[in-house]
Amino acid sequence: MDLNIHHTGVAVRDLAAAAEKYIAYFGYRKRTGIIHDPIQEAYVQFLHLPGDSGYLEVVQPDRPEAKLSQVVAKGGGLHHICYSVADIETACNELSARGMYVIASPAPAVAFGNRRIAWLIGKNVCLTELVERGEPDEL
Repeated sequence: MDLNIHHTGVAVRDLAAAAEKYIAYFGYRKRTGIIHDPIQEAYVQFLHLPGDSGYLEVVQPDRPEAKLSQVVAKGGGLHHICYSVADIETACNELSARGMYVIASPAPAVAFGNRRIAWLIGKNVCLTELVERGEPDEL
């Protein structure tokens, strides 16, 4: 399937404050500014550690009725693990054949220059996001 860990997502109530904590505690650097993705109903910001290939995505709901609001109301925290894939349909089909469920089919994502993402869930695994692989210098 050619999976690579792309990022880990954490759900937060206050994106700016949480990002500053990760920067202060662990030495993260801002990879992006704050991005609004109305399709995902969220504000996101990507952070990275120097020399690391994966990112930390800090995610805040964009309104009280957003899907992510329920997660944040329960305290937030680790929300998902994202893998980059060369072929998102093949990866969704393969993971479905292995017992995972596609809960959101591939759709464009603002944070990734409209490359598509998909969401999957499986028994006893963290919520999983797939993102179409971009060029080496792209997020």
